[in-house]
Amino acid sequence: MIRLNLVLLLAVLASAFYLVHTQYESRRLYSTLYRAQSQAKQLDADHEQLVVQRRAQATPARVQQLAARQLQMRQVTPGITQYVSERAAAPAPAPQGGEGAR
Repeated sequence: MIRLNLVLLLAVLASAFYLVHTQYESRRLYSTLYRAQSQAKQLDADHEQLVVQRRAQATPARVQQLAARQLQMRQVTPGITQYVSERAAAPAPAPQGGEGAR
């Protein structure tokens, strides 16, 4: 009878330690999950902010302003447009010597 009581006592102690260990592991995993979810939310917010900033940087008005300021570009007007015609091009040089000179 004493052996049976000792075996049952050891079984109860083992299951109690296992239960404590399982609860500790569950809490540790839950806190890890919570931290990962918080980090994912923060990364999503950062991503959205970067998308908004990228859109703001690529607006046509900003591109035009940068082109004018940094590249010294200006709007096209008929007064500064130069037209190139074929007649104004220099004539091609004539072939020299060779077979055409007979």
